[in-house]
Amino acid sequence: MDAVVRFSQAVCLLGRFPALAGVDLEVGAGEIVLLQGPNGAGKTTVLRACAGLVPVVDGTAEVLGVDLRTDPRPVRSRVGLLGHGSGLYADLTVADNVAFWARAGRSRATDVDAAMARLGLDGRLADVAVARLSAGQRRRAALAVLVARRPELWLLDEPHAALDQQARDLVDGLMVDAVAAGATVVFVSHELDRAAVVAHRTVHLAGGIAAVPSGEAVAS
Repeated sequence: MDAVVRFSQAVCLLGRFPALAGVDLEVGAGEIVLLQGPNGAGKTTVLRACAGLVPVVDGTAEVLGVDLRTDPRPVRSRVGLLGHGSGLYADLTVADNVAFWARAGRSRATDVDAAMARLGLDGRLADVAVARLSAGQRRRAALAVLVARRPELWLLDEPHAALDQQARDLVDGLMVDAVAAGATVVFVSHELDRAAVVAHRTVHLAGGIAAVPSGEAVAS
């Protein structure tokens, strides 16, 4: 299995603080991997480093064959990051936001239409400004951007947050469908019972380092 993510003793600093303090992580193509750990363990930093948004200052870090330490920019158009914020333009409508980000990712108009329909945004919500949406609706709009862009690597930080039960089930389906279409998924969730059903395996982080609990294996 080809490695989509390969970190070896990877170190990321936030100021002088080692948010990642020598992480070893390997994610194979077509996997759904759950990152688990307490607050401050480094889960979000791993996702942002994979997206080329946090510099890796030591060790080895490759995503989709791109050396993040040399130049992370080529990977940014190939991954999709769903963070705690929506990343959407508040003054634009839902439809305009999805279309804008899809064009930036060189997606087709049909991808936009399909994504809007999949997230239930092709009706009256399509023409509503993002600023007027509820938290759950903004989350769905951000997910629609991801679906329309069809990234090779999905990076999801608490993707079920602010969603109702139906939308949470939809998120699980999106991850499974993304892998079926050839993508790879790495996600963070505190809803462990739900996440464990979707994930192929779990990587535990503590103090910016991957840890192996009793009886479980972790990527290395």
